[in-house]
Amino acid sequence: MSTPFAPQTPPDTPTCYRHPDRQTYVRCTRCQRYICPECMRSAPVGHQCVDCIDAAARSVRQPRTAFGGVRRSATPLVTYVLIAVNVAMFVLQTASRGLQNKLVLWSPAVAGGDFYRLVTSAFLHYGIAHLLFNMAALYVIGPPLEAWLGRLRFGALYALSALGGSVLVYLLSPLNAATAGASGAIFGLFGATFVVAKRLHLDVRWVVVLIAINLIFTFVAPAVGAQAISWQGHVGGLVTGAVIAAAYVYPPRAHLQAVQASVTLVTLLLFVALIYWRTAELLAQFGAFLGHS
Repeated sequence: MSTPFAPQTPPDTPTCYRHPDRQTYVRCTRCQRYICPECMRSAPVGHQCVDCIDAAARSVRQPRTAFGGVRRSATPLVTYVLIAVNVAMFVLQTASRGLQNKLVLWSPAVAGGDFYRLVTSAFLHYGIAHLLFNMAALYVIGPPLEAWLGRLRFGALYALSALGGSVLVYLLSPLNAATAGASGAIFGLFGATFVVAKRLHLDVRWVVVLIAINLIFTFVAPAVGAQAISWQGHVGGLVTGAVIAAAYVYPPRAHLQAVQASVTLVTLLLFVALIYWRTAELLAQFGAFLGHS
């Protein structure tokens, strides 16, 4: 006796885990979930889902420089930004009468409360030649140093070198001197380049010659009647840059980042303490005068 045919119920068709309304038979090679064409990404073997691709990307460590900085693109972005800021400030300084007097480093004004001058003065220049010399030096020496240290450490080095130059000017310059220029920061990069190149076992003779020539010019030029040059800013920046660079490249790798952060913070606090001390000294001696400066 024949049995009537009974149709079989087809098994459930798998659907994409992200789009349940889309049928698919393709699985992610990592998590084995079903994925539709919109959710699949090509992989060395088969396809992977977008979640597995994102998880893999987050697990990949960013390449770092020899001294702990994140190695990004080959473009020296911080160097170019610093050049652009200096040029922009020079344009504003030239176009806006009186701006220069409000931003240069003049000790009586700093002691009177204009502490911002210790920073803004590092982005002002006395004439186009002054600007071009400093920016040419930054353009040449900035990119390799930024590549060695990484953007964050290079930026911190530049800022501390500029501030170190300003602090020494504030401590030692005559009260009637109005100082401006990126030279302190540039000298800091000179000192840092020597330290870093020495650490990498590179030829440092050219850096020594460069520093020597600039120091000779710093001290000789005013003596022969040339425009006054702030040796305090140059020396302050040079020493600061060398010290910070040494802290960035010489500690053992296991403690590298801790030492870098600690020295950066301690140096900044030292500068703040010196500024406070100098301000108190000037106010004690010339308080009445400074109050009307």
